[in-house]
Amino acid sequence: MLSGKRAVITGSTSGIGLGIARALASNGADVVLNGFGDPQAIEKERLNIELEFGVKARFIQADLSQAQSTRQFIEDSVSALGGIDILVNNAGIQHTDLIENFPIDRWDAVIALNLSAVFHGTAAALPHMKTQGWGRIINIASAHGLVASAQKSAYVAAKHGVVGLTKVIALENAGNGVTANAICPGWVRTPLVERQIEAMAAKNGTDIETAAKELLSEKQPSLQFVSPEQLGAAAVFLCSDAAAQMTGTSLSMDGGWTAR
Repeated sequence: MLSGKRAVITGSTSGIGLGIARALASNGADVVLNGFGDPQAIEKERLNIELEFGVKARFIQADLSQAQSTRQFIEDSVSALGGIDILVNNAGIQHTDLIENFPIDRWDAVIALNLSAVFHGTAAALPHMKTQGWGRIINIASAHGLVASAQKSAYVAAKHGVVGLTKVIALENAGNGVTANAICPGWVRTPLVERQIEAMAAKNGTDIETAAKELLSEKQPSLQFVSPEQLGAAAVFLCSDAAAQMTGTSLSMDGGWTAR
């Protein structure tokens, strides 16, 4: 379905981003991976994608907390694949604390990667997409882009910003073949969430699986984690002809979290 398309996925060396990269590649798209981690593990994932799906897979590292570095990353990706058709803005970090105690440097870091990088990457990708008359911007927001939780001021502010930015991208490009949509996952058992589960287990003196169930029960009525594979399938749908008139939307995949 996506044969010949070129996709760039930020934060795609593990978790949600890797799940989306694999889903796009399984449908024929060439992909650029990006993110942090063990170089050997990243190379293994990159090679597996090429061998398993018969597509090009490249890895390009970049400091997405910096504006110019993010924009250069897009241009480097265009050079590596010969263009860009799909941009998935997924990279993100988290920090939790009360507002009055929230470290300034952590606020700046969360906003820079979770929100500003989405803006700069999109700004660099759009001219290429508009020239060819086809493009898909997929922003991985969060249930926290629609509702709030205590002690997550920077993350919630950034993800609400991503949802708003998605709407602006959609309006500015309505009718020119470029769509922009946000996917808003609930709890996904990524390395980032695993650390929160471990912290909860240590705080409450419980085992990991008990803590995981406690985490889900607080927010997610289904009591089941969203999987990276499910999010990948949603991204593939947003790239399909069936979604050509879907733009400016926020798709909740949260087990009922925001239905309350």
